[in-house]
Amino acid sequence: MDLAAVLTLDVLNGVASLILLCTGLAVIFGMMKIINLAHGEFLMLGAYATVVAVEAGINIWIAMLVISPVFVGLVGLVVERTFIRLLYGRLVDSMLATWGLSLFLVGLITTIFGNTIKSVPSPLGGFTIGAYRSSLYTVFLVVVAIALLGGLWLLMRRTRFGLIARATMQNPDMAAAMGVSPPRVYMATFGLGAAITGLAGGLLAPVAGVLPTMGAAYIAKAFITVVAGGTSIIAGGATASGLFGFINQTASYLTTPVIGEVFLFVAAIILIRLLPQGISGRFFRGSL
Repeated sequence: MDLAAVLTLDVLNGVASLILLCTGLAVIFGMMKIINLAHGEFLMLGAYATVVAVEAGINIWIAMLVISPVFVGLVGLVVERTFIRLLYGRLVDSMLATWGLSLFLVGLITTIFGNTIKSVPSPLGGFTIGAYRSSLYTVFLVVVAIALLGGLWLLMRRTRFGLIARATMQNPDMAAAMGVSPPRVYMATFGLGAAITGLAGGLLAPVAGVLPTMGAAYIAKAFITVVAGGTSIIAGGATASGLFGFINQTASYLTTPVIGEVFLFVAAIILIRLLPQGISGRFFRGSL
């Protein structure tokens, strides 16, 4: 019983972490078809925003849940207005531009904070299951991941912004004819994706070492999960996160974390080979 409970917690934690990592990228890539290679650096900015806010004496919950997403969301708006808006429909150019942005952000943060690891304390205590000890913060991350998916679904399905955003991404000319400003919708959507990524970075700060190059540890896993999920932001992303999180955590628990990563990437290769349009392209067509 203890083994099953421990494995379940590990799997849920892995799935929740993948959902947090991938949702912001899924919004930008799934809706806007922009491959943001600076996604890992947006995550890093969210983590640093939490670190700086906590060191300044701000409550850690406010730092993680408010300051990080707001700060990175504003950065996303500036980035979109500065050069992303010039690159819609130019896939290779957008990849090169965001790759250059990632290098710039890593260099900037390294210059400001140095190349040393920073951290913030976990805001919640721990619990034990037999000989296994874990933090209540991992359970909190699971709750936040579920709330994030639910909130995003409500935003896209039940609000005027969500209706306008989905309509604009599908047919910008028709949306413009109806009085909608596509550039403003693009800006808001990119900012939303950046804010979600900043939230993920802030939430991961207590459980991961915060340093300028931390985004590189997450970017490949995030892109693989989003591509495997397909164009459906929520259904595809949640399914791919659940599948890969289960494979990764189970293999890591039974072997080592390195072998767990290998199993994840092998599973992703097989899945993309069998379902080139992603999971949602086969099983969740028309879903959000």
